[in-house]
Amino acid sequence: MADIQKTPFVRELASSDRKVRDKALESLTQFLRARNDLSLVDLVKLWKGLFFCFYHSDRPLTQQALARALSYSLVPSLPHATLHRFLRAFWITIGRDFHSLDRLRLDKYLFLIRCYVGVAFEIFVKGSHKTENGDAKKRKRQDNGKQGRGKKQKKQAESEPAPAETETAEGDGKWADLEAYISIIEEGPLCPVNFDPDNSSKPVVDEKDPNFIPMPHGPDGLRYHLIDLWVDELEKVLEFEGGESDSEGEAKNRKIKGDVPMELLLRPLEKLRTESPYKPVRTRAIDALDDDRLVEWGIRTREEEEEEDSEGEWGGFDD
Repeated sequence: MADIQKTPFVRELASSDRKVRDKALESLTQFLRARNDLSLVDLVKLWKGLFFCFYHSDRPLTQQALARALSYSLVPSLPHATLHRFLRAFWITIGRDFHSLDRLRLDKYLFLIRCYVGVAFEIFVKGSHKTENGDAKKRKRQDNGKQGRGKKQKKQAESEPAPAETETAEGDGKWADLEAYISIIEEGPLCPVNFDPDNSSKPVVDEKDPNFIPMPHGPDGLRYHLIDLWVDELEKVLEFEGGESDSEGEAKNRKIKGDVPMELLLRPLEKLRTESPYKPVRTRAIDALDDDRLVEWGIRTREEEEEEDSEGEWGGFDD
């Protein structure tokens, strides 16, 4: 695993030839599918190679195709045992090396970050809805099948243990993967503090625990970018009901469909708003939470501060 960064499929991912790039992505996907035992250290080494592979990719179309391939094509195909470690390795790499990017290469990495925020929402938010709907259809088919059974089959079905407890347990933990991912984000790029002096003296890798690597918080520029795109990418995976089209054809007064944990999804922004010691970060988080779409969806209520503004307004000198 030490030479994974130098393997041909890592280098070929930056090729401008689509066939070569697709073949390299397929090789990488097969490698990650076959290896469920990869530690966080191994995945960070892999992401170091992918980071510089993306660094040397040229031409905007090639860069965008590679960013989508490394996110929307690769991440959903990962085994569940590797998924969170792979995402953590990505944010460790971005938080560690984001400050080294020059202005000519910054835009493509910002697009890669946007893709990773979006694909995570697709997996943990939209994917949970698909699983829930699939389980409901499966139970409906089972119920319909029970109605057409004979007496002997009904007796056998009655003797079988009811799966109610299992379904309840699955329902309670439906958003466990999402909460684990949000915790990664809060620990890394959306941490209220961008530098923790208590962690500066800790070792980079704990030899006793191969899955321990301190999470870099990254600079405020990375934090601002995530704040700005958070609601945008969230809107793409939410399902809405109701709403009316305005004169420009855009839907208004939409309401979120289903039991999406919006409080959990907005928790990183709330922590930045209340816990960040830096006023620019708090201001940017307040602006994101004051988004018109969140008010439209019924998640937030716009606070009226007209009375406070009128009291603090200076009326000029008296005549």
